[in-house]
Amino acid sequence: MEETLRSLRAMAESTRLRLLALFLRGDFTVSELVGMLGQSQPRVSRHLKILCDAGLIERAPEGSWVFYRLSQDRCRVELIRQILRQIPFDDSTIRRDIERLERVKEARNQAAAEYFRKNASQWDKIRTLHVDEQDVDNAVVSMMPEAASGTLLDIGTGTGHMLKLLGGRFERAEGVDLSHEMLALARANLADQGFDNCGVRSADMYQLPHDPESFDAAVIHQVLHFSDSPTLVIAEVARVLRPGGHVLMVDFAPHDVESLREEFQHRRLGFDDSEIGQLCAAHDLSLTDTHRLPGDPLTVVIWLATKSPMPRIDRDLSGSQSVLTA
Repeated sequence: MEETLRSLRAMAESTRLRLLALFLRGDFTVSELVGMLGQSQPRVSRHLKILCDAGLIERAPEGSWVFYRLSQDRCRVELIRQILRQIPFDDSTIRRDIERLERVKEARNQAAAEYFRKNASQWDKIRTLHVDEQDVDNAVVSMMPEAASGTLLDIGTGTGHMLKLLGGRFERAEGVDLSHEMLALARANLADQGFDNCGVRSADMYQLPHDPESFDAAVIHQVLHFSDSPTLVIAEVARVLRPGGHVLMVDFAPHDVESLREEFQHRRLGFDDSEIGQLCAAHDLSLTDTHRLPGDPLTVVIWLATKSPMPRIDRDLSGSQSVLTA
């Protein structure tokens, strides 16, 4: 009871409710939040500290940057959602914050898109500068469960490399990406090598254009470090996976190579096992295997997760539209 009361007291202020509504849509730095809320940095920082002390949000230092995000505790997140459901979806203040949020995300996306545009033809080459790609490929193939078949989804397919590597094991495989240059390269690569069962399409990894439970397996290869909100990516993958389905996530272990952020638009400087485990657990995924490929200066980690055969059912008892669905 005391924990719940402490959380409610922390939320009982307009700016802090606005912050929580934003954190349901991503992870942000203080400077980004200042721009979205239109308030001073000291004031925003004070509200963030109160929310952190209450355990509703958490700090995620990454090199010289610090991101703030929702707590990974399911009960606290559900409490936040229940409170925010009481705010009408057309609330003018929240609407204005979300409009500013979209401008922040658009600026991020433009920077990433410009990088992809300039480097589309060199993408595979850039990857090999950091890790031994063949070792990663071998580990990915060996870690995908033998029973995995049917349909495969490749999130952020890039040049279609993962489709070429794994597509032959599935009846149908599809890659999604927002970069038209990348999709053009992927189509050419797949066509040249006769992967007739593989296709690609333009799609947003935060809003996949697929029905729930439509894929048997998924792969997220060197994509999460570009994401504003890795938890939203994992949530979407979990949504489109069938119960018992598998997802392979390939990314870097935590590192301090700041140049990757500036030169290559990396939003995150790697992930540790506990964070990936928490992200999976929050979306009915169980982390079942981990494989590390040490490198200098970067270490590649491959995580395998499986969707629960009996996913939990979240019920919205309010029956009304709220700011959460706006």
